[in-house]
Amino acid sequence: MSVYEPTPPKRGRGKGELEAEVLDTLHHAAPKALSPGEVKDVLGDDLAYSTVVTALSRLYAKGLLKRSPRGRAFAYAPIADESGLAAHEMRKVLEGRPDREAVLTRFVDDLSDDDEQLLRKLLDIGD
Repeated sequence: MSVYEPTPPKRGRGKGELEAEVLDTLHHAAPKALSPGEVKDVLGDDLAYSTVVTALSRLYAKGLLKRSPRGRAFAYAPIADESGLAAHEMRKVLEGRPDREAVLTRFVDDLSDDDEQLLRKLLDIGD
């Protein structure tokens, strides 16, 4: 008697994983902008071209990428380096909250002692 064992489903990417991989790929390609086909080639798996285009379009719509025409497609590059993108994301979160003081206070309260000292040092430079 044989027992049927279904093939386990392929593990797909979780929400945002593909976009994170695409962004990482573009950061490591710097300073060269990449076309969707080039991004697909670097990722090296069985992604559809249209899936890569969709991910790039979403990242562009979020303001994380810039694009320029290249042939019949666009070539994409990050708007900033990884530190700049992290700062951009932090700023977007802060701007989306009505009580900025509470958010900033909580952020500083949760910093390690070393990070708090670094932040204080950086803020003192601006005065």
